[in-house]
Amino acid sequence: MDSHLKIITGFKSGKSYVKDLYVSLPFRVVSVGQRKDDNKLYQMVMSSSPGILDGDHYHLNISLEKGSALQLQSQSYQRLFNMKDKAEQELNVSMEDETSFAYVPHPVVPHEESNFKSKAKINIGKNSQIIISEIITCGRKHYGEVFKLKRFQNLMEIYHDDRLIVKDNVLIQPDLIPVSRIGNLEDYTHQGTLIFFSTKSVVEKDQLIETIVELSEQFKEEMEVGVSAMEGSGFVVRALGHGGEVMYHFFLQIQDILWNLN
Repeated sequence: MDSHLKIITGFKSGKSYVKDLYVSLPFRVVSVGQRKDDNKLYQMVMSSSPGILDGDHYHLNISLEKGSALQLQSQSYQRLFNMKDKAEQELNVSMEDETSFAYVPHPVVPHEESNFKSKAKINIGKNSQIIISEIITCGRKHYGEVFKLKRFQNLMEIYHDDRLIVKDNVLIQPDLIPVSRIGNLEDYTHQGTLIFFSTKSVVEKDQLIETIVELSEQFKEEMEVGVSAMEGSGFVVRALGHGGEVMYHFFLQIQDILWNLN
């Protein structure tokens, strides 16, 4: 099933708002920022489907007009069901100047024989920032489904001024690359990536990285965390662990640190 979600954010009188919204089944979008007083926009993507099914093709299009800020949230863990063929998701984000976008979704749970490819293309304007993450789990571990998926891929590209700034490609294909091999996940069952990139003139990147490393010390018994600095104002956080919930809440704390940067 082809499913579409389109959000356009506007900015007026110092406030971000939903300028246009279109969804088709199984999507639904609701506002979750009623108690916020920062004039930014908070929206949650919900679904009437229990997960992504064989043959599904999700099209997500997000456009932020100048000055607006959108934090997109997910409803729950994203399940990828057993598939004879495959399912796909395309995320396109267009950010004008002076915008902020954050998307830190719940972990993905690939069931046995699932085959899924996600592609994200982001164009970021001047004096703007993006926070985006993904957590991939081993599957339904308590059902004995530990990396019994066929294939999982997430390809992400971030552009600025028509120049590729960030390209990240996560591929898990157990029949091709043994997951437990040295240099891969080894004995870990969950892998997370969070990318932060800013085109703002002043970003204390080194201080932010130090803050995140210090934060990760609280989780050292449950996760291995590393932070890689990019050229310019950005970095990538990688996490390996044995549980999705801890990793997800760690990423949410990082989002809180980065979301209100001046």
